[in-house]
Amino acid sequence: MPKLSLIISFYNKTEILEKVLESIALQGMQDFEVIIADDGSGPEAVRFIEQAANRYPFPIRHVWHEDKGWRKNAILNKAVVAAQGEYLVFIDGDCLLEPHFLEEHYAARKRGEVVTGRRVLLTQKTTERLLATTLNAHSFGFRLFFQLLVETLWGHQKTQMEQMIRLPYWMRRLFIRERKRYILGCNFSLYKEDLLAVNGFDERFQYPGYGEDIDLEFRLARNGVPAMSRKCQLVQFHCYHTHFDTNYAPNKQLLQENTDKKITFTPYGIQQ
Repeated sequence: MPKLSLIISFYNKTEILEKVLESIALQGMQDFEVIIADDGSGPEAVRFIEQAANRYPFPIRHVWHEDKGWRKNAILNKAVVAAQGEYLVFIDGDCLLEPHFLEEHYAARKRGEVVTGRRVLLTQKTTERLLATTLNAHSFGFRLFFQLLVETLWGHQKTQMEQMIRLPYWMRRLFIRERKRYILGCNFSLYKEDLLAVNGFDERFQYPGYGEDIDLEFRLARNGVPAMSRKCQLVQFHCYHTHFDTNYAPNKQLLQENTDKKITFTPYGIQQ
């Protein structure tokens, strides 16, 4: 049984998933499995995943359902059920991982607590450069730092590059105070038993960008499982894509409904 299960939400973008898997292969921690939670990708993407499972030293499992629109929460619930690790780490299929990412998530684990990190926002130019090369131990080093610095200061790009800063454990103990913070759906982890206690993700959220992870955060907190940030750790890089409108009224209504009713265990999750 692996120490942790890394669950990757995915839909069709194999050129980026390939780089995500390359970044996973660079991880210092090795005792894990990868579960690709596939929200209905087509045959070419399915073949890519089947072939990828034979190219990497870590186990890759593919959890898929039919494409009926955006149903990320439903496929994540299926992936949670399939996970063999007792500890779960969640990322999106367009996020590249700094080599200490899994090691730091696992070291920060605590029953009754969610570990949550942030992300560096790659620009379109930087994303294209990384996708065009094979990732290695130096891909997320000084060259990337200075390229993002130039694009931030002179290109006026929003990169959140301060999230690249990593501190050693002893320095964090001296200077960083852990605090509660909201869950970012592409960078959080928790014990599987804590997620099952609230019945996983609410599958009624069927539009991205607002509510689908906030609702989980709120329900976990009401069940005594707060989300704690790990500043200067858990570094990941979010590949560029055009933004979508997050002002989706049905999601807001569902979130408010669950909040008003103080729901912890959703009836629209893993068990229905």
